[in-house]
Amino acid sequence: MRLERRALLRAGSLLGLATITGGRARAQTPRRGGVLVVAADTEPRNLNPAMVASNGVFYVASKVIEPLAEMAYGEPGLTPRLALAFEGSKDGRSVTLRLRPNVRFHDGKPFSSADVAWSALELWKKHQNLGRVVFKDLEAVDTPDPLTAILRFATPTPLQLVRNALPALTAVVPRHLYEGTDPLANPHNQKLVGTGPFRFVEYRPGQYYRLERNPDYWDAPRPWLDGIVFRVLPDRGAIAAALESGEIRLAAFSAVPLADMQRLAKVPGIAVIDKGYEGITYQLTVEINHRRKELADLRVRRAIAHAIDPNFVVERIFLGYAKPSTGPVPRFDTRFYTAEVPTYTYDPKRAEALLDEAGLRRGADGVRFTVELLPAPWFEQTRQMGDYLRQALKAVGIEAKLVVKDPAGHQKAVYTDHAFDLAIGSPVYRNDPAISTTILYQGGLPPGVPFSNQYGWADSAMDDLIARAARELDPTARSELYRRFQRLAAEHLPLIPVVEFTFLTVASTSVRGVADNPRWATSHWADTWLEA
Repeated sequence: MRLERRALLRAGSLLGLATITGGRARAQTPRRGGVLVVAADTEPRNLNPAMVASNGVFYVASKVIEPLAEMAYGEPGLTPRLALAFEGSKDGRSVTLRLRPNVRFHDGKPFSSADVAWSALELWKKHQNLGRVVFKDLEAVDTPDPLTAILRFATPTPLQLVRNALPALTAVVPRHLYEGTDPLANPHNQKLVGTGPFRFVEYRPGQYYRLERNPDYWDAPRPWLDGIVFRVLPDRGAIAAALESGEIRLAAFSAVPLADMQRLAKVPGIAVIDKGYEGITYQLTVEINHRRKELADLRVRRAIAHAIDPNFVVERIFLGYAKPSTGPVPRFDTRFYTAEVPTYTYDPKRAEALLDEAGLRRGADGVRFTVELLPAPWFEQTRQMGDYLRQALKAVGIEAKLVVKDPAGHQKAVYTDHAFDLAIGSPVYRNDPAISTTILYQGGLPPGVPFSNQYGWADSAMDDLIARAARELDPTARSELYRRFQRLAAEHLPLIPVVEFTFLTVASTSVRGVADNPRWATSHWADTWLEA
């Protein structure tokens, strides 16, 4: 049996001792009170993180609905939330969770192992976009007492994977408000009820989400804030102006245009903070619909890769706040990353030669074929990448028609209707390839699963490799399988990783307790407070 209790509790005792503001760490004495007004540039239709594991959802919902554990800097890399400890069996078929006592939901009902069991079996396993893969072999959850939940798997499941999944994929909702309902249509997917430091109060479409302090929070005297208001500000220029005028005090996820960052960093009372995102590294990718005959040809996909200049993307779109990608796993995760993969240097002449070889020669108008290109509307950079890719493809004879949709329309077009040829994606890496990365390469996923392989690409060797890695219990052998996964992905290019990036937070210097964990923007904010 592997026991994580001591290390997990030790990390928990360190939480909140210091904060990072403008790159300086210093001890703080938190102050109670005040409402923190922050920018929100998207409005997810479903705010339930037990069903939709995405940062747009976590940004609001993580303050209301808690996971079993949260990421932390240093070893062991986790702090306890609803689970105090966990231990895995030697055969990999069970994980025992020891739950936190004296926790209540916001409606006053007690939290127990029954809520964990229901969330795991009915939401994480059946409906959550990422949990459907990670928890697909979860066959039962035993609840011998209210503070013990035993996850039982049909096949060996690595404790390493379960441990890495705790922060992002184990949000617990109240069984008593969901059981007997259609979970997809349950009103509490919007009117959230959880155990977190803040209670959901109000949502006004196009205006704001409002949360208020939970006076009965298990981690008293936290939270320090009286409330949080997420003002909906889809215009990024307006976000910068609102920060300077004091209308809002914080903007996360690089919501302020990167071009404004250096200027704002010099404004008295404003800090640019580059920590708090290490656990949610993103990639900028070119998603490819393999149902299109031309794009199903590997030579064409390699030609597109050669047509893209990652260094241009880093310097001109991200202003240096990014790095070129070599494959599906970012460099920072040294447990799994390998640089020993096929690479495609920027080489338009090679791209043209490959397109000629594929029989796609330029016509009289110089065009080889035409595609519809859908840049994801999530970030300024995904939209800019759409403009750049259109120009890069035109240079090698591929005409790209830009199709820009709102977030809901884009998600439906790419991941449900498959109504695209190329798209700009921004998948997030969540601490383990099996959590949010292999789902981009695994075949046979049903339509409608967002941020997954809806590209019409399937390869039996890749599926077998993904399956083997998902059940490999030895961490060393598991890492080697994921290095092979990266090599196979780079060879076949089912999608094209271009750059990897994290984000910046811009905040008033009066906001304290910022960036104290590697998922801070998507975590609880119980330790965040305001100076007078």
